[in-house]
Amino acid sequence: MNSTNRFRAGWRRWNKNRQLFILTLPAILFKLVFNYLPLIGLVIAFKNYNYAKGLLGSDWVGWDNFKFFFTSDNAFRITRNTILYNAAFIVLTILIAVTLAVLMNEINRRWLKLHQTVLILPYFLSWVVISYVTLGFFDQSSGYLNELLVRFGYDPVKWYQESKYWPFILVLVKLWKMVGFSTLIYYAGIIGIDTSYYEAARIDGANKWQIITRITVPLLVPLIVILFIVDVGNIFRADFGLFYFIPNDTSFLYGTTDVIDTYVYRSLRVVGNIGMSTAIGLYQSIVGLVLVLTANAIIKKVNSDNALW
Repeated sequence: MNSTNRFRAGWRRWNKNRQLFILTLPAILFKLVFNYLPLIGLVIAFKNYNYAKGLLGSDWVGWDNFKFFFTSDNAFRITRNTILYNAAFIVLTILIAVTLAVLMNEINRRWLKLHQTVLILPYFLSWVVISYVTLGFFDQSSGYLNELLVRFGYDPVKWYQESKYWPFILVLVKLWKMVGFSTLIYYAGIIGIDTSYYEAARIDGANKWQIITRITVPLLVPLIVILFIVDVGNIFRADFGLFYFIPNDTSFLYGTTDVIDTYVYRSLRVVGNIGMSTAIGLYQSIVGLVLVLTANAIIKKVNSDNALW
């Protein structure tokens, strides 16, 4: 097909679907402005950015901005924290959300909206608000948990000075806020399952457990895999609000609460090195892309029907 025929075919396709193209135009413009045009700024990762000289006039430094991060004493610690926390979030969110979605499918429809509201409400709270709720529980002088410990004859705990407790606290807070949203996604997947499967299973004498394990969960696997692949792509990106606001940016807790995003933010705030923060952002994006491609390739080898593409 020559260029003229391709143009005519494209024009006919446009005329046939122009309403749909017009509807997608705002989303296309949004992606272009906020996701693609900023890619020009990635050049800062290879420059010693100077406000006076601007983007094009700043001096090239090559890989120096990347070396600043990888040669620092904290590189291994914050990378380890970022990966392990996100791995825990991914696994626990899938397990808990799928379980809650299955339970929601079994409860009386009269109470369904109440359970949905209770689960999704924390998702709409900002991390700043949740940080004050957390402080109300763990404050060293007037926190609810310390008052409870004293009432039962135990010594109060200095929560914001002992880092060993915070891996559990951060995981619990993250799950409390985010698991409801994932639950509703999986629940939507469950209600989309053809009811004829359940009817046939009941006729064959299957009990509730057999229906869940032989029909509901297996048919949810494609959705679980898709969300898993997407989450794996963000395993090098930590939730900044969680790791910055919940521990109140307390230096005593950096050993277990500091992640790549909070480290870069503090480095930018103290040192003002824009090139280094851009370099780390580029590093996170490239690693995330590689992880998504790798996870999708592995899943495609196991079962091509469950792969993202």
